[in-house]
Amino acid sequence: SGGDDVNIIAIDPGANGGKRQIVETAKKIREAKRPHVANNSGENEWYTPPDIIERARLVMGTIDCDPASSEIANETVQADTFFTIDDDGLSQTWMGNVWLNPPYAQPAIAEFAEAVSVKYESGEITRACVLVNNATETNWFQRMLRTCTAVCFIKGRIRFLDPQGNPGSPLQGQAMLYFGEDDACAFQEHFDEIGVVLT
Repeated sequence: SGGDDVNIIAIDPGANGGKRQIVETAKKIREAKRPHVANNSGENEWYTPPDIIERARLVMGTIDCDPASSEIANETVQADTFFTIDDDGLSQTWMGNVWLNPPYAQPAIAEFAEAVSVKYESGEITRACVLVNNATETNWFQRMLRTCTAVCFIKGRIRFLDPQGNPGSPLQGQAMLYFGEDDACAFQEHFDEIGVVLT
C-alpha cells in the first residue's frame, strides 16, 4: 500500500535454517527501506551550482582549499588548493577557508564530516562552509552540527549539476554548515535568503 512495491517471500519456518532465513530476510527489508541519505551509494560526481559557492565565498572572503574536488568542479569553486579523489583529500593538510561538498556515499561522507570537525577544532582550518544532505538523524551530521557555528537548512532541494552541466533531480534537501570563530553574521546575511539559518 502507499505505492510501495511489496515482495512476498514464502518461508517454511519448520525447514532447517528457517529462523535464520527469516532474520536475513528481515534485515534485507530494513536495509532496503533506509532513507537513501543514510545509505547512499550512488554517483558522487555532482557539482554545486555557482550561486551557492558564491554565497560561501562572500561569507569567508576566500576559498583557500577544497579537499573533495576535481578539475571540473574547481573551475567554479576556484580554490587556491584542491584535492581530487586521486590525491585523497582526507590524508592531506587543509588550510585557511575551506569549501567542502563531500561525496555523499558512505563511508566517505562520514569520514569527511569527521575530518572537517577535527581540523576545525584543532585550528588546522580557519573557516569552512560544508554542503551536505540534511540528514539530521545520522551520526556524521550530528558530529558536524555539534562543532559548527551556524547551519542553514536550505529551502527546497539544490539541483546539483552533472559533468555535462545538466541539473539533477535530488531526492533529499540540503544543509550548509558554517564553521568559524566569528559571530556568523555574514553567514546569516548571505544564506538567510535561501533558507532558515540557526546560530
